[in-house]
Amino acid sequence: MNIAIVKLSSLGDVIHALPVLGALRAARPEARLTWIVELRESAILRDHPELDAVIPVDTRRWRGMLLSPRGLARVGGDLRDLRGRMRQARFDVAIDLQGLIKSGLLTALTGAPLRIGFAATRCWEPLNALFTNRRVRPPARARHVIDQYRSLLAPLGVSAGAVSFRIPTSAAAEARMDEFFAAQGLTPREHVVALCPGARRPNKRWPVHHFRTLADRLSGDTGARALVVWGPGERDLARGIATGLWSRPVLAPPTDLDELGALLRRCSVLIAGDTGPLHLAAAVGTPAVGLFGPTPAERNRPWGPRGRGLQSPDGLMASIAPDAVLDTAVEFL
Repeated sequence: MNIAIVKLSSLGDVIHALPVLGALRAARPEARLTWIVELRESAILRDHPELDAVIPVDTRRWRGMLLSPRGLARVGGDLRDLRGRMRQARFDVAIDLQGLIKSGLLTALTGAPLRIGFAATRCWEPLNALFTNRRVRPPARARHVIDQYRSLLAPLGVSAGAVSFRIPTSAAAEARMDEFFAAQGLTPREHVVALCPGARRPNKRWPVHHFRTLADRLSGDTGARALVVWGPGERDLARGIATGLWSRPVLAPPTDLDELGALLRRCSVLIAGDTGPLHLAAAVGTPAVGLFGPTPAERNRPWGPRGRGLQSPDGLMASIAPDAVLDTAVEFL
């Protein structure tokens, strides 16, 4: 059986879809498994031991090209090339975990006779259902998004089984993080709490002054060191937390996804909004405290007994009190 998984973005969503891959590989060890994913998120799937192939697409670039006739022609050419590549793969099944129009189009391009997706009422964009021919309505008990994704395995007769994540490691990235921790005087005997203030959507960011309060309280109440993690375009945001506090938080170095995973493996706990690093921490086994305002903690919280989701009472991130976050972090410290 030749199966295509369509889950394009974002980082956290791709991580949440990894248990689907694990379940398929366990149930169909002889199957050829391919993942169709956005170019930016494809790094998390590079050299994944359960995948036979990755097909990266760049719909973000295509979107910016659609405004000019020349750009539109180039997008058309890219889609024809992609269609040819996918038809050569001769997929038997395509599973659309995204529920968007663009993921539906890519699912249709696979040419798979069986195209599985969510029922229209469960899609982010209901028109997605036009591109699938076996539509699933997740059961009421499937509250977490991981369980909702795994419900799409039912038409294949695949039991979801235990949730597992496999995140490939890089020896070079592990060595670089060992060097960084040693240079900062961070030892395995010391509690290191990673703070991640960034998020693509501003309304998912916990206020900087709350992070600053938490960093000092962590040091004063537990003796832990705060390590401020940041991504592209977030250096100034991170510096606003790491600078001028008596507890002297450590500013993390710039990291790629391999290095970020290695950094999180060395931390006692991560505290972040509903963003990719939160779910990467849970996937690599680091306790994670997620802060949820406009998105539901019940659906998106870090998976497993070492994950917690704190929900704002009014949908605003500022309404999550530092004391509540500290109390939850102490459970893991």
